[in-house]
Amino acid sequence: MSNITIIENFLLLGFSGDRKLQILHFVIFLAMYLAILMGNLLIITLVAVNSHLHTPMYFFLVNLSVLDLGSTSVVMPKSMANSLKNISLISYSECVTQMFFFLHFLSSDFFLLTVMAYDRYVAICHPLHYSSMMKWSSCIQMAGGVWVAGFLNAVLHTGTVFSLPFCSNVINQFFCEIPHVVKISCSDSYLNELWALLFSAISLLGCFVFIVVSYVQIFTAVMRMPSLANRQKAFSTCIPHITVIFTFVGTSMFAYFMPIFNSPYNVDQVLAVLYIVVPPMMNPIIYSMRNKDVKAALWTSLGFILGKKTKKMPPIHL
Repeated sequence: MSNITIIENFLLLGFSGDRKLQILHFVIFLAMYLAILMGNLLIITLVAVNSHLHTPMYFFLVNLSVLDLGSTSVVMPKSMANSLKNISLISYSECVTQMFFFLHFLSSDFFLLTVMAYDRYVAICHPLHYSSMMKWSSCIQMAGGVWVAGFLNAVLHTGTVFSLPFCSNVINQFFCEIPHVVKISCSDSYLNELWALLFSAISLLGCFVFIVVSYVQIFTAVMRMPSLANRQKAFSTCIPHITVIFTFVGTSMFAYFMPIFNSPYNVDQVLAVLYIVVPPMMNPIIYSMRNKDVKAALWTSLGFILGKKTKKMPPIHL
């Protein structure tokens, strides 16, 4: 107990202490963050301004874009600011807030992907009952449930982690990530965090099983369709969602299930970048490239904007 320290600030080691590498880190993160902002804001704008996209599928897609913007915005700007200012400090309250909101957005993301799988299941396996089963009131309730579930998961883990006593304030990561914060605890941290991890693992495993079962039934129904055009249309709405799921789950599992490295090559930081940056940056690309409705809305909006700009100015009579 004599080693326990009262923590006011944490030290985020980041990628490097070299000034040139810090500037490079700032430039790379800025480029990726701007790409994430533009891509997801474009999806939100397209759905908002195109009435034919006002369907449950695109309502959930807007929620996904908001969650992606949130998860990156609570991590990347702080990391960029530290690199630009050549500092590494984050206050205790900032660290708690950052971990809470990051977990909230990240876990809500996965719960939302589960709801989106259910939406595709109803649309393809029960098309005649889709309008009654996926009413706007039901969609809003499901989206609200996603945000509440993410909130509760974030409260559970953040409360558990920051109830631990800390012997150090040095976090070997560029943000307040659970494994690295737990690592600097003085207590038997694995036992303290085990019950929270077990609860989350059961919840996430249940969601993953639900997604797999839904898509097994979806593919079974699609293969029974007599029309090739209908099969292609069904696959075109499912493939983007499946790709997003594999991108999100793959990068997250790869980052969280790999052991924490004490390596000079910043392996942990690179793994964190994979699941923080790659899914939010790829999701708009995946949906815009594979989804005909989104592409049509994009070209319609661009045509409208360019058409307004190319209109001839009325003659001025002197």
